[in-house]
Amino acid sequence: MPERNVVIIGGGLVGSLTACYFAKRGWQVDLYEKRPGKQFCLPTWLSIRSINLAISERGFSALRRLDPTLEKRVKALVIPMHGRMIHSLDGTQTSQAYDVFGKAINSVGRSTLIRVLLDEASQYKNVRMHFNHEFQQADFDAGRADSDLIVGADGAYSRVRQRLMAKVMLNYSQTYIEHGYCEFSMPPRNGDFAISPSHLHIWPRQSFMLIALPNQDKSFTVTLFDQLKTGQDAVEFFRANFPDALDLMGADKVASEYMVNPKGSLMYVKCTPYTYKNRAVVIGDAAHAMVPFYGQGMNCGFEDIEELDKIMLSVARDGMSDDQILRALDTYSSKRTKDASAIVDLALDNYVEMRAKVIDYAYLARKHLEGLLHRVFPKHIIPLYTMVSFTSIPYAAVIGRWQRQSLWLHRAVRTAFAAAAFAVGVASARVLGLRAPSLVEVARLFTKRS
Repeated sequence: MPERNVVIIGGGLVGSLTACYFAKRGWQVDLYEKRPGKQFCLPTWLSIRSINLAISERGFSALRRLDPTLEKRVKALVIPMHGRMIHSLDGTQTSQAYDVFGKAINSVGRSTLIRVLLDEASQYKNVRMHFNHEFQQADFDAGRADSDLIVGADGAYSRVRQRLMAKVMLNYSQTYIEHGYCEFSMPPRNGDFAISPSHLHIWPRQSFMLIALPNQDKSFTVTLFDQLKTGQDAVEFFRANFPDALDLMGADKVASEYMVNPKGSLMYVKCTPYTYKNRAVVIGDAAHAMVPFYGQGMNCGFEDIEELDKIMLSVARDGMSDDQILRALDTYSSKRTKDASAIVDLALDNYVEMRAKVIDYAYLARKHLEGLLHRVFPKHIIPLYTMVSFTSIPYAAVIGRWQRQSLWLHRAVRTAFAAAAFAVGVASARVLGLRAPSLVEVARLFTKRS
């Protein structure tokens, strides 16, 4: 079997990891990135243009499958966040653990992680990197890109996906949400973190919010999800809604950073299929961009290439024919589109949870109950957040399991209330000398109300 060649468009997080995977499997890899050299991953390029990353089990699993030492290198660069820290308007802080067993998601700088992955890719002799090369178009059928396969890892506005749309009946949707974002920084205080580094900090204000994630230099990347106009607007907005954050960041800093830092929009993308014959495939944000509120965009992208690698190895280990590549890509697209669509929806739902539900008593009561049950029955009752962030259960299966679990919990709580009502009724009847209600009567009462 002759040597296979793959062209990867996009040298970001997903593209660089994809290069490593294909190189490990013996493919000749050409990685193309439109930005200039490795300096594109310096903090000056990325720190004010992208929300901080939170890597969790799915991301680590993909690194581990490629090389366990790579996972260890990345883990040495992260800051574990064991829960959310909720900031009330009066400055009160309340911790909400992510997991009853102490599991954590991990803050890591985008520029830091891209450098690690590009360095890893450069260790493979069969990887060639081409910077300052912007993808324009390709004839997938004629193979004019000098490759057997083109992988589009070129982000939410993917040009490779645009070319796919010209070749196949690709169902595609792109939806913007009402809020944009702007990033700020919270400097260290007295040489240390200004607030707890073991939490993802949230200032939930119902229809908008502020979040903060820790960095290795003991600063925080602070992100406002709302729309403002001027630096003074930002200062007054912070003073009214996030006064404790404003005290830690400084009014001058908030005003200047709001005026200078870019404003980002937030949108999500769904499409299907992800492939064209045996010639092209899109992965990561090019296939399923999502809003950042579950911290799963990068994790899902990393899981993409892990799943594609598993499928390709299951089809053929020693070289791949054109038919085998076609079968692998079709299998991947069929399987992955369902899971990606599920996490895109979950990420959107989690925006409401972060900005509003985290201070809702009903939400907190359910979270507490699920945590208790998960501790007692860890394999049978698993909170939604745990399934998404700390397992590799397919996203679509997560939703199905969560829905069944929610139905069971609802019935259990309703039964508990019915039992309590029956007990109160019996006790009251005895005290007052009245006839106690029967179980049938109590059950009928709750059935009608439900």
